[in-house]
Amino acid sequence: MSREYGSEKPLTGRKVLVMLVAFFGVVIGVNVTMIKLATVTLPGTDVDSAYAASLAYEKEIVAAREQDARNWKVDAHLAREASGGTALEIEARDGNGRPLTGLLFTSRLERPTDRRADQAIELSEAGGGRYHGKGGAIGPGQWELVLESEAQGRRVFLSRNRVVLN
Repeated sequence: MSREYGSEKPLTGRKVLVMLVAFFGVVIGVNVTMIKLATVTLPGTDVDSAYAASLAYEKEIVAAREQDARNWKVDAHLAREASGGTALEIEARDGNGRPLTGLLFTSRLERPTDRRADQAIELSEAGGGRYHGKGGAIGPGQWELVLESEAQGRRVFLSRNRVVLN
Protein backbone atom coordinates (compact mmCIF):
# COMPACT_ATOMS: atom_id res chain seq x y z
CA MET A 1 0.00 0.00 0.00
CA SER A 2 1.81 3.03 -1.17
CA ARG A 3 0.76 6.58 -0.85
CA GLU A 4 1.64 9.15 -3.38
CA TYR A 5 2.70 12.49 -2.17
CA GLY A 6 2.21 15.56 -4.25
CA SER A 7 -1.17 14.51 -5.59
CA GLU A 8 -2.86 17.04 -3.27
CA LYS A 9 -3.88 20.32 -4.80
CA PRO A 10 -1.55 23.12 -3.78
CA LEU A 11 -2.69 26.00 -1.58
CA THR A 12 -2.92 28.92 -3.92
CA GLY A 13 -3.54 32.59 -3.34
CA ARG A 14 -6.97 32.23 -4.89
CA LYS A 15 -7.98 29.52 -2.35
CA VAL A 16 -6.72 31.66 0.54
CA LEU A 17 -8.69 34.64 -0.78
CA VAL A 18 -11.90 32.56 -1.05
CA MET A 19 -11.42 31.21 2.51
CA LEU A 20 -10.86 34.73 3.91
CA VAL A 21 -13.86 36.16 2.11
CA ALA A 22 -16.06 33.26 3.28
CA PHE A 23 -14.84 33.58 6.89
CA PHE A 24 -15.39 37.32 7.12
CA GLY A 25 -18.68 37.02 5.24
CA VAL A 26 -19.99 34.65 7.91
CA VAL A 27 -18.72 36.91 10.74
CA ILE A 28 -20.26 40.03 9.21
CA GLY A 29 -23.54 38.20 8.48
CA VAL A 30 -23.84 37.02 12.09
CA ASN A 31 -23.04 40.51 13.42
CA VAL A 32 -25.65 42.16 11.19
CA THR A 33 -28.25 39.59 12.27
CA MET A 34 -27.47 40.10 15.98
CA ILE A 35 -27.61 43.90 15.67
CA LYS A 36 -30.96 43.73 13.90
CA LEU A 37 -32.43 41.36 16.50
CA ALA A 38 -31.10 43.49 19.36
CA THR A 39 -32.60 46.73 18.07
CA VAL A 40 -35.96 45.14 17.18
CA THR A 41 -36.51 43.40 20.53
CA LEU A 42 -35.17 46.11 22.86
CA PRO A 43 -34.82 49.65 21.52
CA GLY A 44 -32.80 50.68 24.59
CA THR A 45 -34.86 53.76 25.42
CA ASP A 46 -36.85 54.37 28.55
CA VAL A 47 -38.36 57.65 27.35
CA ASP A 48 -38.95 58.84 23.82
CA SER A 49 -37.40 62.26 24.40
CA ALA A 50 -34.88 62.89 27.17
CA TYR A 51 -35.28 66.64 26.66
CA ALA A 52 -39.06 66.56 27.19
CA ALA A 53 -38.60 64.30 30.22
CA SER A 54 -36.12 66.74 31.76
CA LEU A 55 -38.56 69.63 31.33
CA ALA A 56 -41.26 67.67 33.16
CA TYR A 57 -38.89 66.65 35.97
CA GLU A 58 -39.54 69.74 38.14
CA LYS A 59 -43.29 69.14 37.94
CA GLU A 60 -42.75 65.52 38.99
CA ILE A 61 -40.79 66.66 42.05
CA VAL A 62 -43.59 69.03 43.10
CA ALA A 63 -46.24 66.32 42.53
CA ALA A 64 -44.21 63.81 44.60
CA ARG A 65 -43.90 66.27 47.49
CA GLU A 66 -47.65 66.97 47.40
CA GLN A 67 -48.39 63.24 47.36
CA ASP A 68 -46.03 62.68 50.29
CA ALA A 69 -47.74 65.46 52.29
CA ARG A 70 -51.15 63.77 51.83
CA ASN A 71 -49.85 60.71 53.72
CA TRP A 72 -52.20 58.34 51.90
CA LYS A 73 -51.95 54.60 52.38
CA VAL A 74 -52.70 52.66 49.21
CA ASP A 75 -52.44 48.88 49.33
CA ALA A 76 -52.62 46.77 46.19
CA HIS A 77 -53.08 43.04 45.84
CA LEU A 78 -52.40 41.45 42.47
CA ALA A 79 -53.30 37.79 41.91
CA ARG A 80 -53.32 35.42 38.99
CA GLU A 81 -56.67 33.75 38.39
CA ALA A 82 -57.11 30.09 37.42
CA SER A 83 -57.94 31.21 33.87
CA GLY A 84 -54.52 32.91 33.59
CA GLY A 85 -55.94 36.42 33.87
CA THR A 86 -55.12 38.88 36.63
CA ALA A 87 -57.21 40.34 39.42
CA LEU A 88 -56.18 43.61 41.09
CA GLU A 89 -57.65 44.95 44.31
CA ILE A 90 -56.74 48.34 45.77
CA GLU A 91 -57.60 49.77 49.16
CA ALA A 92 -56.99 53.51 49.55
CA ARG A 93 -57.09 55.40 52.86
CA ASP A 94 -56.15 58.93 53.83
CA GLY A 95 -53.69 59.89 56.57
CA ASN A 96 -56.38 59.43 59.26
CA GLY A 97 -57.41 55.97 58.03
CA ARG A 98 -60.65 57.07 56.33
CA PRO A 99 -61.48 55.46 52.97
CA LEU A 100 -60.69 57.51 49.87
CA THR A 101 -63.67 57.55 47.53
CA GLY A 102 -64.47 59.25 44.25
CA LEU A 103 -60.99 58.80 42.79
CA LEU A 104 -60.26 57.65 39.27
CA PHE A 105 -57.61 54.91 39.57
CA THR A 106 -55.76 53.55 36.55
CA SER A 107 -53.24 50.75 36.55
CA ARG A 108 -50.75 49.16 34.19
CA LEU A 109 -48.59 46.09 34.32
CA GLU A 110 -45.37 46.96 32.52
CA ARG A 111 -42.72 44.46 31.51
CA PRO A 112 -39.36 46.02 32.44
CA THR A 113 -37.67 44.61 29.34
CA ASP A 114 -40.35 44.80 26.66
CA ARG A 115 -42.97 47.54 26.28
CA ARG A 116 -44.94 45.42 23.85
CA ALA A 117 -46.06 43.18 26.74
CA ASP A 118 -47.48 46.10 28.80
CA GLN A 119 -51.13 45.72 29.77
CA ALA A 120 -53.66 48.10 31.30
CA ILE A 121 -56.06 46.93 33.99
CA GLU A 122 -59.28 48.93 34.22
CA LEU A 123 -60.37 49.64 37.78
CA SER A 124 -63.79 50.49 39.12
CA GLU A 125 -64.77 51.74 42.54
CA ALA A 126 -66.36 49.12 44.79
CA GLY A 127 -67.06 51.45 47.74
CA GLY A 128 -65.33 51.98 51.05
CA GLY A 129 -62.07 53.03 49.43
CA ARG A 130 -61.81 49.78 47.49
CA TYR A 131 -61.17 49.53 43.75
CA HIS A 132 -61.28 46.31 41.70
CA GLY A 133 -60.15 45.38 38.23
CA LYS A 134 -59.44 42.41 36.01
CA GLY A 135 -56.82 42.07 33.30
CA GLY A 136 -56.01 39.60 30.59
CA ALA A 137 -53.55 36.73 30.70
CA ILE A 138 -49.96 37.71 31.39
CA GLY A 139 -46.78 35.70 31.45
CA PRO A 140 -44.81 34.82 34.54
CA GLY A 141 -41.82 36.85 35.67
CA GLN A 142 -41.07 40.37 36.82
CA TRP A 143 -43.56 43.13 36.18
CA GLU A 144 -43.87 46.76 37.20
CA LEU A 145 -47.28 47.61 38.72
CA VAL A 146 -48.02 51.28 38.04
CA LEU A 147 -50.93 52.85 39.92
CA GLU A 148 -52.15 56.36 39.20
CA SER A 149 -55.09 58.27 40.61
CA GLU A 150 -56.76 61.47 39.49
CA ALA A 151 -59.09 63.87 41.23
CA GLN A 152 -60.56 66.95 39.55
CA GLY A 153 -58.53 66.24 36.40
CA ARG A 154 -55.20 66.31 38.24
CA ARG A 155 -52.92 63.43 39.17
CA VAL A 156 -52.88 63.04 42.94
CA PHE A 157 -51.18 59.66 43.33
CA LEU A 158 -48.48 57.68 41.52
CA SER A 159 -46.90 54.42 42.61
CA ARG A 160 -44.48 52.03 40.87
CA ASN A 161 -43.85 48.64 42.42
CA ARG A 162 -41.93 45.63 41.14
CA VAL A 163 -43.96 42.42 41.39
CA VAL A 164 -43.04 38.85 40.50
CA LEU A 165 -45.72 36.53 39.15
CA ASN A 166 -45.22 32.78 39.01
